[in-house]
Formats: sequence, structure tokens, C-alpha cells
Amino acid sequence: MVQKGKTPPAKRPPITAPSPPKRRGRPRAYEPEVALGKALDLFRNQGFAATSLDDLSAATGMNRPSLYGAFGDKRELYIKSYQRYRDEARVAMQDTFRADMPLRQRLERIFASALNIYLSGETAPRGCFTVVTAASEAVGDPEIRAMVLDALEGLDKAFANCFRRAKEKGELPEGADPAVLAQMASATIHSVAIRSRARVPRKELEAIVKGAIDVMVGAKP
Repeated sequence: MVQKGKTPPAKRPPITAPSPPKRRGRPRAYEPEVALGKALDLFRNQGFAATSLDDLSAATGMNRPSLYGAFGDKRELYIKSYQRYRDEARVAMQDTFRADMPLRQRLERIFASALNIYLSGETAPRGCFTVVTAASEAVGDPEIRAMVLDALEGLDKAFANCFRRAKEKGELPEGADPAVLAQMASATIHSVAIRSRARVPRKELEAIVKGAIDVMVGAKP
């Protein structure tokens, strides 16, 4: 009897280490400061009520759970955006407010800086966050109202310091009231902010500014 040969065992594939799971890259817009800047642009252009969570998600590149995890709900994100705007505006203008120069020149630079901020925007002038959007939300939200009042009072104080120093240097008459002049200057800022949002040309805004400065400082002879 012929013994049949045994079938050789099948070769087993070599054992390889399991591939490490692929790490999902975090989109650049997920960086908090980047995302917050995009949310700020959206709120500034559309306001609070007209901006949906889907809008914010599309603008920041973050889904809703990620938005909630990073910033909280829509209201919290709005407040953080408004605070970011205030911080940036303060940095942009504080050096001019503190500069040691003649009053008229200082006011001209302050208003020029404000116009640069209000007229910025890729598709339309952005205006002022405080006047254009936050003031509307301040009616029903105590926290936002407190932020708006703080911003208004801060601007009044900054202008009042300018006029007070100018009065001490003899650039203003003895009877000039720095507090009243500061309120006039702030009112002019708010006016050009609203008009810039309505797309009034820069030349017209500059004419308004010049007229207001002439009243506050005295027309050039």
C-alpha cells in the first residue's frame, strides 16, 4: 500500500503590528482666536438676531458641539465677540488719545482712526459694533447693556482727558467744560458710525468731523 504524502501546512501571513489610528487634523478655523474673529465679523455685519448657529458654524468651520464647547451658546459667543471688538478698538486708538500734540491734531487723528475702523469691511462698511448691533441687544440683556454703558462712558472719559489737558495748556478758553465737549465728541463718533454703516461717502463723513472739531476747538482763522 502506497502511503500518500502529507499536504504541507498552508503558510500563515506574517503578523504585522496594527496601524495606528489616523489622527484627525483640527481645522485652522478651530483655533479659538481665529474662530472668534470670524464670529465677530459675522455678528458685526448681521447683528445678533439675524445670525444663526448654522451661519456661525459655516463661518468658523466648527460644528455646533464644537462651538458650544469652545464658546458656550450663541449669546456667550456674541458677548465674547463684542469684548474682542472693544479690546481691538481700544488698542487701535489709545496711542492717539494719549499722544502729546495740539488738540485739533489729536482730534483729527482720533476721528480718522475711527473712520478707518467703521469703513473697513470686504463687502460693506462695518460701522461700530457698540452703536450698530450691541445697543439693540442692550435693551433686553443686562450684561450687554452694562458693556455698552461701559464703552460709552470710557469714550467720554478718554475725550474728557484730551480736553482737560488742552485747557490746562491754554488751547481752550477758561469757560470751556471738558465733560460737555467730550460728550459732543462722542456724539460725533456715534453719528459717523451710523452714517458709515449707511454707506455715506468718506468725504461727507470727514466734512461732518471737520465741522464738529471747528465747533469744539474753534474754527481756524
